[in-house]
Amino acid sequence: MASDASFVEFVVGQIVDAGIIESKKMFGEYAIYCNGKVVALICDNQLFVKPTVAGKAFIGKVVEAPAYIGAKPSFLIEEGLDNNEWLTELIKITADELPMPKPKKVKY
Repeated sequence: MASDASFVEFVVGQIVDAGIIESKKMFGEYAIYCNGKVVALICDNQLFVKPTVAGKAFIGKVVEAPAYIGAKPSFLIEEGLDNNEWLTELIKITADELPMPKPKKVKY
């Protein structure tokens, strides 16, 4: 089941203060970027945040699940979606720990 654009807009609105936030549609679902880094996925109207050591420490008791079949486990955010300060901090912490994506090779 594809995610609703309204859910994506809600999540983006909750974390807008974390940095430069973008959402990009991919195969009916969405990738969430913070400052150029993929920090989360939205699949089936659920938020999956990329796992980091600092993110796990911040969340405490985490629920891990794959965003889609065959994906590596991510932090499934079920509680806290309504708390924009908490969610913003989690996204900042996650973005700070993740490396910048590798530059794409230019094809000639």
